[in-house]
Amino acid sequence: MNAIEIAIRMEKDAIDFYREAAEKTTHPVGKKMFLSITEDEKRHLQMLSQIFKEVDITIHEVSPMQNVKTIFESMKDSMMQKIQATENELEAFKIAMQMEQEGVEFYKKAGADAQKEKEKKLFERLVKEEEQHYSIFSNTFAFLNDTGNWFMWEEYSIVDGGTPWA
Repeated sequence: MNAIEIAIRMEKDAIDFYREAAEKTTHPVGKKMFLSITEDEKRHLQMLSQIFKEVDITIHEVSPMQNVKTIFESMKDSMMQKIQATENELEAFKIAMQMEQEGVEFYKKAGADAQKEKEKKLFERLVKEEEQHYSIFSNTFAFLNDTGNWFMWEEYSIVDGGTPWA
């Protein structure tokens, strides 16, 4: 099996896991997060499948982090309700973080070993997106684990708009 075939299998496995995790997750933030990442993984699968079939593809810059900011903005009110995630939901996020980290490592190696420039560029793009997915899952885990002390993404501001140093 070559790197593209392995990557296709990895993306299919991720889609299946994230879809099932979304179905089982009761917390609305966790559910939306899994569904959002599932859509990214479907896009990855499509790009990998096209490369596998030797179809030329255009790699568009996509920011999974921007999509997540939109999700959080739309759910701001319900986010701050002190709803604790179950241990199973938190475990699903731990598994998701591990899957994304393994994906990053695999895509880095596959990119370094790629012979074709379009494959190298695709693997480099996938590394960036999987790193963002890891960060998204890590932040979501932190939020679900302790809603009251969670800090927002890159701005590091408290969810209610205040700042820890003000």
